[in-house]
Amino acid sequence: MADGTSPSIKSRVSEAEWQVRVELAALYRLVALHGWDDMIFTHISARVPGPEHHFLINPYGFYFDEITASSLVKVDLEGNIVQDTTHFINPAGFTIHSAVHAARDDAKFVIHLHTVNGVGVAAQAEGLLPISQNACLLQYQVAYHGYEGLALNHDERERLVADLGDKPLMLLRNHGTLAVGETAAQAWIGIFFLERACAQQVAALSGGRQHILLAPDEAQAETKEQGRGIGFISALAWPGALRQLDRKSPGYDA
Repeated sequence: MADGTSPSIKSRVSEAEWQVRVELAALYRLVALHGWDDMIFTHISARVPGPEHHFLINPYGFYFDEITASSLVKVDLEGNIVQDTTHFINPAGFTIHSAVHAARDDAKFVIHLHTVNGVGVAAQAEGLLPISQNACLLQYQVAYHGYEGLALNHDERERLVADLGDKPLMLLRNHGTLAVGETAAQAWIGIFFLERACAQQVAALSGGRQHILLAPDEAQAETKEQGRGIGFISALAWPGALRQLDRKSPGYDA
C-alpha cells in the first residue's frame, strides 16, 4: 500500500516466524530512529526458523520507518519470493545478505548500513583506529572487505564471506558497515557500537591525524577481552530499545 501499511499476516505464519518478523521490523525502525537509514536503499535481513532456508527482507520502495512485521517479504536463498504478497524486493540488495546467511549458521540477523560516518571510516586506509572506548572494544571483531562496486555480482559473495570469517562486524571499504548476530539484540548492539565508534573517529580526525591519541597498548589488550562481553550487554539493552520504539515509532509489530 502507498502509505506503507500492510494487512496483518500474523494468523498466516508460525509463532516463531512472527516473532522474527517483529524483531526484524524493530531493527528497521531503530535504524531509522537513529538516522542511519538511506531512504529506500540498503537492507536488514533475518532467517526464518525452520528447515526451508527462507529469509525476511524489506519490501522495495518502503522507508525504514514504514516497515512492519507484516510488510516484510519472505524469500529463498536466491532472493525469490516464496509468499503471497503484493510487495516486491530488490534482488540485488540481497546479494550480501544471502552470502552471509548461507555461510554462517550464527548469522540469523544481518544489518548492512550506508551511514555517513560508517562510510567515512570505511574509506580511511587505517580503518577503525583505537581512539575511543567503543573502537577498542570492537577493533579485533571487525573484518574488512574491499570495494568491488555495487553488490550485483554473485561471484563477490565468496570473497566477502572469506573476508568476514567468523567475525561479527565488517567495514565494507568505500561502502558501509555490517553486523551479524545470533539474535536481533546481538546484531543491534554490534552495529550500535560500530556506528558510534565510527562517528567518534570522524569527529576526532576532523582536527587532523597528527595529534590523534591512540589508546595505550595495555588498554587495547584489556578492552579486547572485555569486548567479548558485548553479547551479554545486548540482552540488557534490547528491551529498552523496544520500549523506545513503543514510545517513538509504534506499529512495527503489526
